[in-house]
Amino acid sequence: MDLRFQYDCHNVDWKRVKNLLAEVGMSAVETEKHQLSFENSYAVIFVYDEDKLIGIGRSISDGIRQSALYDIAIDPAYQGIGLGRKIVLELMEKTPSCNFILYASPGKEGFYKKLKYKKMKTGMILFTDSSRMENSEFIED
Repeated sequence: MDLRFQYDCHNVDWKRVKNLLAEVGMSAVETEKHQLSFENSYAVIFVYDEDKLIGIGRSISDGIRQSALYDIAIDPAYQGIGLGRKIVLELMEKTPSCNFILYASPGKEGFYKKLKYKKMKTGMILFTDSSRMENSEFIED
């Protein structure tokens, strides 16, 4: 394994980003929306094994008090070797004085608990396309 970490959006294969998110069961929208989401983020990380994109993550933040982590994904063939943890910790280092929020994919909460994240009792969300989430494990009535 020849791992390389990239901290900008130059020369990223955005179709691979979309496919990677789909492979791990996360939201995959139009390729252009993924590109804009990453380009408009506070910090980004792309992990490559040689030239293959195998991991991604991004944060949005005010840089002072609040940060949110999104799109943390590792190619299933590379899971379990600490790459997801490294992505999360490196993103957190970009805004060390901030509170962090995220929503985990169902079944992945344990991963974040190991990193000292706690479930919130009052977390709320309003989806722009609520019909897409009607039968989702992400929301409660």
